[in-house]
Amino acid sequence: METKLKQLLKTIKLNESMLSMLFGVVTVILIGVLVFRMYKVNKPEISQLAEQTSAPTAQVGEVKVEVKEDGSKVPVELPEKVVVEKGQHLWQIAEKHYGSGYNWVDIAKENGLKNPSQLAVGQELKLPKVAVKVVEQATVAKTDDVGVKIEGESYTVVKGDTLWNISVRAYADGYRYSEIAKVNNIAHPNYIEVGQVIKLPR
Repeated sequence: METKLKQLLKTIKLNESMLSMLFGVVTVILIGVLVFRMYKVNKPEISQLAEQTSAPTAQVGEVKVEVKEDGSKVPVELPEKVVVEKGQHLWQIAEKHYGSGYNWVDIAKENGLKNPSQLAVGQELKLPKVAVKVVEQATVAKTDDVGVKIEGESYTVVKGDTLWNISVRAYADGYRYSEIAKVNNIAHPNYIEVGQVIKLPR
């Protein structure tokens, strides 16, 4: 019995390097199989989770937006800042980066602009990460509430008029008052005079 044990130990000793290599190969194969199985099982779950968490996208004008759970739309590739170019006004800038000119109010507020109708060429403006303002036809003010609808390409100011009121009557959209102010070089949109003839861009 003792002789057999000694002989077995001697055989193991002689083949020790061969056994070590064999155990090493088996270990590497087992680890490889385990890693492959883990990767194969988890991969679909990861892609399904990514599909569930990524918000759907849409287009507002030419701007790509992300549609949130509450239905609001936020621009996807919105730069932090823009530099004002010659001839630009807030409505144009908002339309270009948000897909809606109505977001000009957000840009004006973010930058603390006292007179939004006056921008300097080269002026740097921050663009806030806010939802796109989409004005549905139902939310646009009715012209009946503010007076007779204005037709034509010009209007003479009467007592009690404001650019907002004129804009609502001319376009059914008060926010377009900034366009009227720009076309007529009105520095202070809150101040217009009775008898003043205002051009209305159509």
